[in-house]
Amino acid sequence: MKKDELVQSIADATGLSKADADRALGAIVETITSNVSSGQRIQIPGLGTFEPRERSAREGRNPQTGETIQIAATTSPGFKAASAFKQAVAGS
Repeated sequence: MKKDELVQSIADATGLSKADADRALGAIVETITSNVSSGQRIQIPGLGTFEPRERSAREGRNPQTGETIQIAATTSPGFKAASAFKQAVAGS
């Protein structure tokens, strides 16, 4: 499903206009992005939890030369699906 199809589905389900549904979806994405990037968790019951995840520094290898390199610590976004969402996808 592409964004336009998602916006249309939201508009159909809520009775909002397509433009309002697009703005609502944009606001949701922006809110999740800004909060997770500032270190907060966002928990949506029935869907899951968005959170920042720390990856520690580690050693790696350059696949072309075999040389050992240092990979810096990073923070990346993570998502853990809620059990209700997992069950719905699994068809249970």
